[in-house]
Amino acid sequence: MTYERFEDLPVWNEAIRLAEGVDDLLRSMSREQLSYSKRDQIERCSLSVSNNIAEGFERGTTPDLLKFIYIARGSAAETRSMLILLERRPYLSEFRTHIIKLQEMSLSCSKQLRAWAAHLQNSDIQGQRHLKSE
Repeated sequence: MTYERFEDLPVWNEAIRLAEGVDDLLRSMSREQLSYSKRDQIERCSLSVSNNIAEGFERGTTPDLLKFIYIARGSAAETRSMLILLERRPYLSEFRTHIIKLQEMSLSCSKQLRAWAAHLQNSDIQGQRHLKSE
């Protein structure tokens, strides 16, 4: 299957749902429950997953796309790490179910990105910039 827009990619859609879920989680927590720095960090890394997928997709070459896929994977791992920290904090136990769901979403993004990268590395696809009009 060929995708024309990053918005059609299943992994981008999962990543944007992850960012939305993190945003919903943060909005449900009081400022006293989570420090500004932790809020900022998890908000930024969760949004970075979908943003890097989008940027890599639009770059036009497979090496560029792969670079951004790996950055997106790193952001998914960072998001998951932050979520694990939140899950372990006793004072956030009321949010545990939501946090675990978000951990699963971040892991799903990571797995999808790993599979996509492996597919690209094993293909002859060079990207849009290398297509020749006939």
